Amino acid sequence: MNEEVFYYLDNWLKQQGYRMAEDSMDWIHRILWLIAVLLFAYLIAFICRKVVLPLIEKVVSKTKVTWDDYLFNPKVLRNISRVIPALVVYVTLPFVFSAEVMWLNFLMKITSIWLIVVGLRFIHSFISSVYELSTQHEELRNRPLKGVYQMLKIVIIFIGLIGIVSVLVDKSPLALFTALGAAATVLMLIFKDTITGLVAGVQLSANDMLRPGDWIKMPKLGIDGVVTDVNLTIVKVLNWDNTVTTIPPYTLVSDTFENWRVMQESGGRRVKRSVDIDVQSIRFCTDEERAAWQDCEWFAPLKDEKEVVNLRVFREYLTDYLRRHPRINADLTLMVRQLQPTPQGLPLEIYFFSADRRWIPYEHLQAEVFEYIYAILPRFGLRAFQMPSGMDVNEVIRKI
Repeated sequence: MNEEVFYYLDNWLKQQGYRMAEDSMDWIHRILWLIAVLLFAYLIAFICRKVVLPLIEKVVSKTKVTWDDYLFNPKVLRNISRVIPALVVYVTLPFVFSAEVMWLNFLMKITSIWLIVVGLRFIHSFISSVYELSTQHEELRNRPLKGVYQMLKIVIIFIGLIGIVSVLVDKSPLALFTALGAAATVLMLIFKDTITGLVAGVQLSANDMLRPGDWIKMPKLGIDGVVTDVNLTIVKVLNWDNTVTTIPPYTLVSDTFENWRVMQESGGRRVKRSVDIDVQSIRFCTDEERAAWQDCEWFAPLKDEKEVVNLRVFREYLTDYLRRHPRINADLTLMVRQLQPTPQGLPLEIYFFSADRRWIPYEHLQAEVFEYIYAILPRFGLRAFQMPSGMDVNEVIRKI
């Protein structure tokens, strides 16, 4: 058929006063075939974009599962449609230019590079879709996987560049990889932070040490806030004073840091504070005090004792108060205990867990409990220790 086309084209040119040389006929012959191949590839791509892809999108939108919405999103489908014409040209060229070795080799190189580029774009968008899908998974959404996916993209791009170079120089990709082995030391120096960040990111993810949204503390670096982003090279922390600190991932692996996630996921947030009791106020309870507490349920374990110390009574009362408090989780550890005496008195430590783990309600509960403790101490004949102030000295002088 192509010979008939060139025959009629040659006759028409002769009628117009032109005559084509044999070389010119060969050039036009090749160009027309190339145009035909490209038009055929464009036709296939047009059918895919206008018929096949809308059909796939319609099917995906009607399925009950959600994973296909991410893996077959419009960006991935568009990149697939760009791969198809490159594949069509790559497969068709050997049949069209089988007798033209030089032309075939040249066009196959261009097509191979075209195919690698569009293939890289498709793989890049597919990896991004897999990452978005993983963020929706309950077990993976909080894992610091962003850096792993970023490194995977870098590796894919690096392999693609090696493929393009191998096509241009007409060498095997394996041979190029072997040659690059000699330059591995230089590459490791260039990409040292990236490689270290990848290894640290894998350790953080594998050991579940850090997730976006975790509250972490590193007093050495002045970090105290919520992790907002974990990627290949940096970890961003939004501190409570609204400043942002960025640190490399390997710093978190090589150094120690506090992660409050377990506390936030547990049944309560710990309160551990002490009140210094003036030892001079510790004494045995009077008969009137015992009679006043006789009917109280919390005093029942002390009824049969001949002598009861007011501090012990206060500890029983305070323990019962904490157990009955509606905003304290009584299922977790709760106790009122003594610590080693100091020159400032006898420390009485109050240890319990707030049921509300949020910062402001936690602080309000803590303040409420200790305000109550300081106010109730005199009812048990106890005093909190306080260093003498100017007012105390003036009061003594006034009495003298």
